[in-house]
Amino acid sequence: MSTIDHPSVAKVAAALAEAGQQAAADGIRILPAEVRTAAQAAEALGVEVGAIANSLVFRSRSGDMETALLALTSGAHRADTGLLASLTDADEIGKADADFVRAHTGQPIGGVAPVGHPKALTTLVDTALRAHEVVWAAAGHPKSVYPTTFDDLVALTGGTPADVAGGGQDGRP
Repeated sequence: MSTIDHPSVAKVAAALAEAGQQAAADGIRILPAEVRTAAQAAEALGVEVGAIANSLVFRSRSGDMETALLALTSGAHRADTGLLASLTDADEIGKADADFVRAHTGQPIGGVAPVGHPKALTTLVDTALRAHEVVWAAAGHPKSVYPTTFDDLVALTGGTPADVAGGGQDGRP
């Protein structure tokens, strides 16, 4: 894959353009190898790992209802599932498997973009991402990324800014 012709990437590009974020759509990059982790993406782009927006999909349970929760988390730390549950009033937040992720996003783990999903997901955007002028997010495939900003991620997803790791804005204890 060397272009944005991949269906998931094209869908993300269209969603970005439709949301008025044409510069982000035009900035989609296809990397030579898959970057399924924040460290791999940071190395490929030559940026700090904290400037990578990990798209983490969780199973959120409240009573008998189970939904997907998307946490756009700085690659510099891990999301605290107990805190995520508290922030979303969920009874439990748990790991999502590849089938659950694809069913709710239409995209594979390692390539989940903030948009381009079959339906909008409840989204939390890590406030630690504010520290970076440019933030890199997946664009629908494990080889694709695009440049954005914290504010644009919040606007694009309708997400809630939150300290998703606990311990303060930078996510460190």
